[in-house]
Amino acid sequence: MFYNAKNHTVTIDGDTTDFISFGKGKKNLVIIPGVGDGLKTAKGLAIPFAFMYRLFAKDFTVYVMSRKRNIPENYNTQQMAADMHKVLQSVGVEKTSVLGVSMGGMIAQYLAIDFPEFVEKLVLAVTLARPNDTVKERCETWINSAEEKDYQAIMKDSALYSYSDEYLRKNKMMLNVISKIGAPKSFDRFITFSKACTTHNAYDELKKITCPTLVIGGKQDKIVTYEASEEIASKIPNAKLKTYEKFGHAAYEEGKDFNKTVYEFCMGNETLLEKIDK
Repeated sequence: MFYNAKNHTVTIDGDTTDFISFGKGKKNLVIIPGVGDGLKTAKGLAIPFAFMYRLFAKDFTVYVMSRKRNIPENYNTQQMAADMHKVLQSVGVEKTSVLGVSMGGMIAQYLAIDFPEFVEKLVLAVTLARPNDTVKERCETWINSAEEKDYQAIMKDSALYSYSDEYLRKNKMMLNVISKIGAPKSFDRFITFSKACTTHNAYDELKKITCPTLVIGGKQDKIVTYEASEEIASKIPNAKLKTYEKFGHAAYEEGKDFNKTVYEFCMGNETLLEKIDK
């Protein structure tokens, strides 16, 4: 099977969660995607994710985690972290490195804060610790479009504010196609997640994070801002900050060395850490 890629569905206490696993390594890595999980869960995407993160497959067993399917109206990032921890423990994950991207980084913060023995290393990419006007504006726009069931508007706005101008020019046709397919039957889940992004506030608790932490920010980030990454790195003890000068919120896609940077950090490559400024 392709990188041992598997799709999973687990039900605990009546809550059903979709997730992916791939790789055969002895180390664990949990990847938590962003707000797009509100439009489509990880269900059925094992092979695409395994290919995207194939660098990790030899040394890590990787878990890509969706939030549970049925969620309460005011479901927040701390509750998401607790539920995710419960699922991971149920499948035998006792200790792991964690990569949280965008909203996934918000959930990852609470995994490290509330379950410090569980998180071995932490990577927080293009995320924030507390709300700012920029993320509130974007999420409000997405929520308004979701309430109108305008999937295409959500996808186009997200692309416009995530990618660099060069990327948008080169991939205009592909992005137009993507924006027209894959609309969910209901937008309620996406609306709840978008609202959770605007209420997430772990800022005062970041000092509780004791594991080695790498923060990755895009200097041109128009969704959470680069300043949010700087703020996180300054509040977590001994955190390192890697900056992508030319990229914004999609630095995790556009940065050609993104996966390698995360891989080396989680493997404990001290030479790499010396090259990353705080």
